[in-house]
Amino acid sequence: MSAFWSWFIIVIVVVNIVGLVVLLFATARRRSGEGDARATTGHVWDGDLEELNNPLPRWWFGLFVLTVIFSIGYLVLYPGMGNFAGRLGWTSTGAVSDELKDTNAKLEALYAGFRGRALAELAQDPKAVKMGRNVFANTCAACHGSDARGAVGYPNLVDDDALYGSDGDTMLASVLHGRRGVMPPLAATLPDGGVDEVAHYVMSLSGRPHDARLADLGKPRFETICAACHGKDGKGNHALGAPNLTDDIWLHGGGDLAAVRGAITDGRSGTMPAWASVLGEDRARLAVAWLLSQNPATTAAPAAAPVGGAQ
Repeated sequence: MSAFWSWFIIVIVVVNIVGLVVLLFATARRRSGEGDARATTGHVWDGDLEELNNPLPRWWFGLFVLTVIFSIGYLVLYPGMGNFAGRLGWTSTGAVSDELKDTNAKLEALYAGFRGRALAELAQDPKAVKMGRNVFANTCAACHGSDARGAVGYPNLVDDDALYGSDGDTMLASVLHGRRGVMPPLAATLPDGGVDEVAHYVMSLSGRPHDARLADLGKPRFETICAACHGKDGKGNHALGAPNLTDDIWLHGGGDLAAVRGAITDGRSGTMPAWASVLGEDRARLAVAWLLSQNPATTAAPAAAPVGGAQ
């Protein structure tokens, strides 16, 4: 703050305090010639209703004096007079910093008890699971839902059909480093009705209603173009985040023909942001432990998972 604005504030504060003191004492005593306890302002209503002009009661006057003394003491000890920092040297940023240090020290002691333990073990620890549930609710539920069962375009995190693998280490990599899944649009690659043919073949993989003739025509196209990611059998590839097309679980839409055709024609893309800088590894591990606790079938066995795609 410049010297000008510092003095500007000081002058305003001092003038206000002095003005309040003058006003206080001016209203606390009778004016000359007002010895009558029933001195009035001269205003009369309905013939006999008078407005009195008595000074403040002493107890009330004393309270006002105490507030003035308090304000002066406050301005001596704490900032409020321009650049004058106060005798105590208190600042709001310093107070916040102290609170953060205290909070971080408590959290460090708390998280230390969970470090070095396997994710599967944490998934069996009620305290770890409870904390992980809170971390998930505050960070992940906006996309994946409060029950972690996802929505259209947001995967279910508590089943066994994870794009990159449902073991604990892979899920932790997803949370910390994020994921980016991309399916390119293939309309130009599948001319002359190829999109419909492949779409019907994909429908046949999961036993959904389809045109058998078109599916037969789509199979060689699928094996030539799509199998590179989804596998020749259509069961997907965890290393690439390519989904299994043979089950009844669909990330985008309900697996109807129009949704499949749209995915082939226009492609799909999805990004899960990296949370390492926001959560840190301690809280991320607790969130994953809670996810594992919601699906006992999953395990925390180590898995070779690429860093950087979406669970």
